[in-house]
Amino acid sequence: MKSDLFASGNLVQPSAVAGMTLQNAKSVKYAVNGEMLARQGSMVAFRGNLQFERKGQGIGGMLKRAVTGEGLPLMSVRGQGEAWFAHQAANCFIVEFEPGDALTINGRNVLCFDPSLSYEIKMVKGAGMTGGGLFNSLFTGTGKLAVICDGNPIIIPVTAQAPVYVDTDAVVGWSAALETGLHRSQSVGSMIRGGSGEAVQLKLSGEGFVLVRPSEVTEAPAAH
Repeated sequence: MKSDLFASGNLVQPSAVAGMTLQNAKSVKYAVNGEMLARQGSMVAFRGNLQFERKGQGIGGMLKRAVTGEGLPLMSVRGQGEAWFAHQAANCFIVEFEPGDALTINGRNVLCFDPSLSYEIKMVKGAGMTGGGLFNSLFTGTGKLAVICDGNPIIIPVTAQAPVYVDTDAVVGWSAALETGLHRSQSVGSMIRGGSGEAVQLKLSGEGFVLVRPSEVTEAPAAH
């Protein structure tokens, strides 16, 4: 049988080391030897002796709640084998944390991560905003985190002299050291007249960077 479908770049290769690697631009491969954590429902294939379990209460203080930002549930994957993760064909990126690194990520952009990483749910300063940026996850420690994004992210430097204002539906994450706040870019009169649709943004100030997806489209709530 012949087809471009069977191109060598699409063929899975044996894992050389444990942990996560990019299978391709849209999926992550994780060679599990023990445990890892992933977004519930994101596993698309696996082989080997693996068990998938909804993540309950935190163990050893690592998980304060079994959710990332926006109430996204997690699952633990235990055993020995290989698993592939993806979400709605979003682009996948692997972030490797070294000692002292800290990154705030929106829960909708978390795909999977090493159990050596710690995270805690943070309420973004400026509570009361609408959109997807109210709760986010602060990741610290050492290890790898797989992040998903609709399209290629826009990385915008933030400086003390030039704060950045981001639509809360578009923000992916930002340097943990940045200060956050709520910014209204629209006058009350304009809002009464119907407004521009860009009334409230997340203000980020300090020194660091912010990751923004090139889309404001939000996911429909999952059916239960």
